[in-house]
Formats: sequence, structure tokens, C-alpha cells
Amino acid sequence: MTTTTPKKSPNIGAIVIITIAIGLNLVIAKMMANWSYSWFPPQASSAAPYVDDLFALETGIGSFIFFGCTGFMGWVLLFNRAGKYDESDGAPIEGNTKLEITWTIIPLVTVFLIATYSMNVNMKLQTLGPKHKYAIGTDPTVLIAKDPKADIGPIDVIARQWSWEFVYPNGVRSSELHLPVDQRVNFRLISEDVLHSFFVPAFRLKQDIIPGSIISYSLTPTKEGRFRLRDAMFSGAYFSQNQTNVVVESEATYTNWLKTAADQPLQPGLDPGRALYDRRLARGDKGWATVPPAPPPQVNDPGDPSIPHDA
Repeated sequence: MTTTTPKKSPNIGAIVIITIAIGLNLVIAKMMANWSYSWFPPQASSAAPYVDDLFALETGIGSFIFFGCTGFMGWVLLFNRAGKYDESDGAPIEGNTKLEITWTIIPLVTVFLIATYSMNVNMKLQTLGPKHKYAIGTDPTVLIAKDPKADIGPIDVIARQWSWEFVYPNGVRSSELHLPVDQRVNFRLISEDVLHSFFVPAFRLKQDIIPGSIISYSLTPTKEGRFRLRDAMFSGAYFSQNQTNVVVESEATYTNWLKTAADQPLQPGLDPGRALYDRRLARGDKGWATVPPAPPPQVNDPGDPSIPHDA
């Protein structure tokens, strides 16, 4: 006569606790995802919402994994630990095939979902602002032909150690970048010395500028205001000073500014690294080795750095 071992009935209490824990973790992950939107400057370009949504998704998934793992470890430490004077060996464990398959498939599927969503966002960003790289000397008409939807441009963005210069289609030059709101703008990013980076957090844009090349890039500003442009690439001793403002304004204000600036004579533009370099020379040129700043750009409108920026 053979006997069979009765199957254990499911632990209803454990199932309820696990369900509540997962539900609570989902709520926390959702809260963290929503909170992540407040970590960024205001959205000021058509690309910004897509970037923020992707970051919020990754924040939510990361929060779910983090709080799930730490919660599980906390539960083990509190409720599944040996007694105070128990020095015996734990029960032998041979493994659990179903559990191993589960914790392999779930991360694999999660990574593929994130990758698929990220690729869709990247393709959308390419549609909103196509990007191309050319050698110096390329015919400007070729650059425009690559983005026939551009309303404005090309605007030359010239980076130096350590100043910015912007040249508009009508020949106007400025130290602050002026853009019309809700108009697709095409840029030609150019470096005259070393590697720089065109970084506008409010636009969710960071594009390296490579010496010897022209980067053609387009974007659409969607919010009026003054936003900070920073050089996010280490380009020498005073690269942190290489900042200026991006002024997004109405189309009428932008057009009027272009006409007014065109009547102004060329004058030295903003040269934010110069003051620190001159201070260094006054102290006897002591400190780390550095190159002198490039001469200040000659512009029609040097801008006003004393006006506070919005982001």
C-alpha cells in the first residue's frame, strides 16, 4: 500500500501580505515617477515632454525595483532570521527552477520594453529635430536641404575658449541666442578650437560640438523666457564660465530685435572667462597651466548678463 504526501494548501496570509506589499510598492513607484518631473527646469522645447516622460518611466521602474528589493531584505532581516543563540546550519537548499526562470524572464522583458520605448522616443526626437554631421566647408544649402521644415536658419553657433557667438541668416551677430517661439530653428554648431558642448537644460538638449566638423541640428522652442546655455564639456580652465542666455520671444519681438541689432555697430561681446584669466595674471600667472581665452567675439548685440534667467 502506498501513501501520498498531501499537498500543502497555499498560505493565504502570505499571499495577502505579498499582494499588499506589491500594491504599496506600485503606489510609491508611481509617486516617484510623478515627482521626477519636478526635478527638471520648465519644458521649453517640443522635445522636452518626450525626454521627461522617458525619464519618469525609468524612475518609476527603478523605484519599484529598489523599494521592492530593500523591502524584501528588510522583511528577511526582521522575520526570517535565526534565533539569538542559534548557531546551527540552515536548511539545505537545492534551488528552485521556477523561481530562477521567473527572475530571469522578468528583468529581460523589462529591459526590452524600456529599450523599445527609448528607441521610439529617439525616433520621435529625430523627427522633431534632425541631426547631421558634416565637414567644415560644406555648402550651407546642403545643410538647409536636410531640414526643409526649418522656419528659421541656419543660425551659426560658434563655440570658443570661453565664449559663444551666434550669427543669424541676415548677418547679425550676438552673444546671447535669440529665438522665436514655436518656430523650428536650424543650427550649425561649430567649434573654433577644442571640443565643446551645447547644453540647454530647459530644451533637454546636449550636443557635443566637434572641431573640424559642422553639426546641423534643429529644434522648436515652445516657451518664452530666458534660459541658460552652458558648455557642458570640459574645454579648459575656465569652461564653467562659458555660459550665456537663450532668449525665446514672440515672432514679432524676434523680428524687431533682428532689425534693431542690424543697425548696431560691431563691438566686443561677452567674454566670461577673461575676468578670471586677468585676475590670474595679476597674481603672477600662478596655478595650473592654461591657454589664454580667445579674443572676445565682435557682435552687434552683446546682450545683458545682469538680467536673471528663468531656468
